[in-house]
Amino acid sequence: MSQTRNLTVAERIRSRFESLTRAETQLANAMLENYPVSGLGSITAIAEQSNVSTPTVVRMAKKLGFKGFPDLQLALRAELEETVSNPITKHNTWAENAPDTHILNRFADAAMENMRQTLRLIDPQSFNAVAELLADRNHAVHIVGGRITRALADYMFTHMQVIRPGITLVATNANMWPHYLLNMEKGDVLVLFDIRRYERDSLRLAEIAASRGVTLILFTDQWGSPAAKHAAHSFHSRIEAPSAWDSSVVTLFIVEALLAAVETLIWDETRDRMKTLEELFDQTKMFRKFV
Repeated sequence: MSQTRNLTVAERIRSRFESLTRAETQLANAMLENYPVSGLGSITAIAEQSNVSTPTVVRMAKKLGFKGFPDLQLALRAELEETVSNPITKHNTWAENAPDTHILNRFADAAMENMRQTLRLIDPQSFNAVAELLADRNHAVHIVGGRITRALADYMFTHMQVIRPGITLVATNANMWPHYLLNMEKGDVLVLFDIRRYERDSLRLAEIAASRGVTLILFTDQWGSPAAKHAAHSFHSRIEAPSAWDSSVVTLFIVEALLAAVETLIWDETRDRMKTLEELFDQTKMFRKFV
């Protein structure tokens, strides 16, 4: 139970999904559909919306480690406040209880705990499926980030375009997205980064892309972007840190692990592309030579 105590309700659900009954699975899917708001109504309303009985709601709350449904809702309300926290609020939350140690140590402790919590819940089969999708040249890949996560999207794009052709970095300006959607075909892959405070435009892009038959791969946080309901695969990274800003350490780790997996799957092609790229670097004299 000690490992469960620090998990979000969504993380508890995902970690216990295989052990849920049919009715509980139905309830869990309904709660994750518009998380965390979908779990904040009355127990009767939630049961009716999920087409399950109220005892099923109570049983699942206890199975997830809560004393009852009211405790589960208290956790959801706290999470809702966290997902809309601005940088000042986040800084104050950490500063109030900061231990008397150097920021390097505090940040390292937080990052390592984030890594442990995240890796515990990643499904290796889902990870492998994403790697195979990204490696398959039959699927063009489009990558887009948000106000902050665009740096992660750019990083992933820079490496993916070396590994294989057919990679597009989608501009962060939402006004340009119809132009990119025009070129997305059924079977293409859209990699989307969206963490709290989730961007409305990102949700709309996910909705439209999914309606066009595009497979969505989502990088989000422990609570989960609303775009998750359109995603075929989602990576939920722990992002909290002793800072006014959220941490990208774990998300970047997953991105780099995926890049390594993809290049391994199609190494012969990637190696040839790398050789050609090195020749182009030499021709353009991009890098300084010491010999």
